[in-house]
Amino acid sequence: MATLPPYVDTVIVGNGPSALILSYILHGHIPYYRGGHHDAILDTKLSASPSLLDLTPDLYAHFQSSLRYSTQALPINTLLDTLIRPNADTEINPTSCIEWRSDPRKTTSHIAIGDAAQAGGQWADNPVSASWDIGTLSYAEMLSLPEYSYSDHYAETRKVAMPDFIRPSRAEVADYFKAYPAAVGISDSIQTSTTVSGISRTSNGFHIASHGISCKHLVLASGIFGVNIPPPKLLAPLAGLKSACEPLLIIGSGFSAADVILSTHPHRQIIHIFQWMPDQRPSPLRGCHPTAYPEYATIYRQMKLAALTCGKRAPSKSPLVRRKSNPFFNSRDWATCYRGLPNATIMDVTNDNGKYVAKIKLESGEVFETPIGHLEYVVGRRGSLKYLDQALQDEVLESSSPNSEADPAGLISAHTLRTKAESDLEVAPKIFIIGSLAGDSLVRHAVGGCVYAASQIMDTASSPTSCSSKTGTTTPVGATSPTLKTGSPLRANCNAHQDLHLDRRKLKRSVDIATAENKVWSESGWWGGGWRMP
Repeated sequence: MATLPPYVDTVIVGNGPSALILSYILHGHIPYYRGGHHDAILDTKLSASPSLLDLTPDLYAHFQSSLRYSTQALPINTLLDTLIRPNADTEINPTSCIEWRSDPRKTTSHIAIGDAAQAGGQWADNPVSASWDIGTLSYAEMLSLPEYSYSDHYAETRKVAMPDFIRPSRAEVADYFKAYPAAVGISDSIQTSTTVSGISRTSNGFHIASHGISCKHLVLASGIFGVNIPPPKLLAPLAGLKSACEPLLIIGSGFSAADVILSTHPHRQIIHIFQWMPDQRPSPLRGCHPTAYPEYATIYRQMKLAALTCGKRAPSKSPLVRRKSNPFFNSRDWATCYRGLPNATIMDVTNDNGKYVAKIKLESGEVFETPIGHLEYVVGRRGSLKYLDQALQDEVLESSSPNSEADPAGLISAHTLRTKAESDLEVAPKIFIIGSLAGDSLVRHAVGGCVYAASQIMDTASSPTSCSSKTGTTTPVGATSPTLKTGSPLRANCNAHQDLHLDRRKLKRSVDIATAENKVWSESGWWGGGWRMP
């Protein structure tokens, strides 16, 4: 580990995609609008003030009324995403409306510290026993970071141009993020395999006790995927088993459970216990388009088939057999190797001379026993703020979402800080959250929060301000203050891949209505202060 400086202006906790983006900006690379966006209102406003460090909330005020911006990401993240990838869901390789200009005067001393073995954060780790070769949920172009895109990396490493509409493997994305710091010249600020602890507030900023570092600003980019929710005490012994002869018990309803199934040998017996509440709490797999995400659609269909047959073994002939174009269905004999048990309950686990047997109660009330060779308990992952001292944790979590589930282990989810993020990404004086901690888990939605945090750290706001309820900070006066607040009528659930039902290879979404809307609004002049008379 390299020797860390005793003082920097900003410490970023984490070394994942969000931390890399923010580090790139703090190295003095400033995003500017260069024109050409299809939204006439947005184009007019940004053309008058092209520096994206001078953002104002009115820039996205009309998003709620347009069909173009039907995302559930924070408005600031939606704004930067549409500028980087305008019409990304309907065009192949759209031209970015942003250019990055180097301004050494804006360079801010900082360091990004993460415990991952290489740059990339959770992408460099594998907390779930799943293959590194499974395709990502995002298309390759949605995983790109500033000025060195995934397609650049693909072309550089493979010596050929990247095809359109590919979903790279997790291993390939990890390699890209590992190469990114050197490619854009930020390696000096990225620390790996380094765990921080004991961060406390001081009179002048913050102190990281584990490394003796002091700083003025603190950015939390540690994510919400670093810790697997542990199995209950009853099931803990099953997690340590390694018998390949007995069935594999998988508990979970989402992508992690699906990844484990996909990574399992095709002849391995699988018992899959999952929650089935399609009307109240549907599995995220339900949104996967069968053409774009055939592997996840296949598993969801098996779960649905199991639910329809009330936990009994599925018919020997599934309707999916007719889908010859789906290689993932034909990859295993689902009728004999997979048994889905919706809403089943494990009543007891017994150990008979090292052979573990689980007593399972089905939703129908039927009880049966089965030997278990291994358990994969994949009901979700969480993050932790344990690297902050208790006073700082309380400060950050104060007034957090009342709907977030209390966790005695101190773990946090995408919902924990979402309400605060919708108001301001500065969740406490001089403390910012970016990335999935703010509730948006997709890489494409990371840039906005990073630009906002950088703008505040670089102190670019220049409009009149008034006293704030947060010690040492200011709040905007009026809706046009450059101090950007992220709250808006677009507030919704945290981003959970709601758009996976779309197949971008066949999508032909009409944008004529949105174009007409924007033209009327632009010509009306309502956003400039009143209706323009004919």
